[in-house]
Amino acid sequence: MPHIFCFGLGYTATALGKELLRAGWKVSGTCQSDDRRQDLAGLGFEAVVFDGSTHSDEVVALLNSATHILQSVAPAEDGDVVFDIFGHDILARAAQIEWLGYLSTTAVYGDRQGGWVEETSELAPQMPRGVWRCAAEKQWRCLYDANRVPVHIFRLAGIYGPGRNQLKKLREKKARRIVRKGQLFSRVHVDDIVATLRASIDRPDPGAVYNVCDNEAAPPQDVIEYAAGLLGIDAPAAEPFEEAQLSDMARSFYSESKKVSNKKIKAELGVELKFPTYREGMRSLLHHPD
Repeated sequence: MPHIFCFGLGYTATALGKELLRAGWKVSGTCQSDDRRQDLAGLGFEAVVFDGSTHSDEVVALLNSATHILQSVAPAEDGDVVFDIFGHDILARAAQIEWLGYLSTTAVYGDRQGGWVEETSELAPQMPRGVWRCAAEKQWRCLYDANRVPVHIFRLAGIYGPGRNQLKKLREKKARRIVRKGQLFSRVHVDDIVATLRASIDRPDPGAVYNVCDNEAAPPQDVIEYAAGLLGIDAPAAEPFEEAQLSDMARSFYSESKKVSNKKIKAELGVELKFPTYREGMRSLLHHPD
C-alpha cells in the first residue's frame, strides 16, 4: 500500500489526503492539537501532534513506512522547522522515498509590476514571507542536489475552495474591495492543486519546480465584484489601497503584482484545470456548504 506522510495536515494537504484515501492509500501526518488529530482520525487519517519545536519518535515511526512525503508547513524567519528537525530522518530513508513534494508560494518571485513569471524566472522576493520561502526551497532542493532525494517544488498561487473563498467572506460581511491600480494576482482552486500533485506523484520528475495557478491573473476587486453578483448583492465600497487600514500581511499581499504562467503543469504533467478561472471556481462554490 502506498503511504503518504504529510507534514502539516492543513487545508491543501487534507484535500490531497482525502483523494488518496479514496484511491486506497494510507495517509498520515502531523497536526497542531489533539482535537484536530481526532477530527482527522474520523476522516481515516493517522495523525500525530507536532509542536513545531521538538523531535518526535511518533513522527519518525510513521516516516519509517512512508513512500511519499508532502511538506506544507510554512517556514519562519529562522528557517524551515520541518527540515531542521526531521531532515536527517528523511535523508536516512531516502532509498524508500518515491516522491517528496514541498509546497511553496509564488511570493518567491516578488513584485513584477504586472509582468509574467515562469519557473525559470529569477527569484526576487521582497516581503518576508517570500524571502523565507525562497530560503526553504533551497534547503529542500539541497536534498535532491546532494543526495538525490526526489524533491518536487510547487509554487502555489492564492488558494481558494470550499470554506475559503470570497463568497463566504461576503456572506459573513468580512469582504473588502481594496483597489490598487494595476494590481494583478494569480489564484488556484484547491481541487486543481490536488490534481497537480496527483499528476506529479504519478509522473515523478525529481528536482522539478512547478507553478500552480489558474489561467487568469485578475485584480482582487474583480473577484469580489463577481462573487457579489452571484449572490445578488452589492459589492463592498471600493477602498483605495493607499488609504486602506491593513495588517502587514494584507499589505504585503497587495504590494506585489504579477501574472504567473501555468504552462509547465499542462505540458509536462498533463493537467487539465477543472476551474480555469475564478469565474468557474466561484460558480461551483455558490451552493457548496461551507
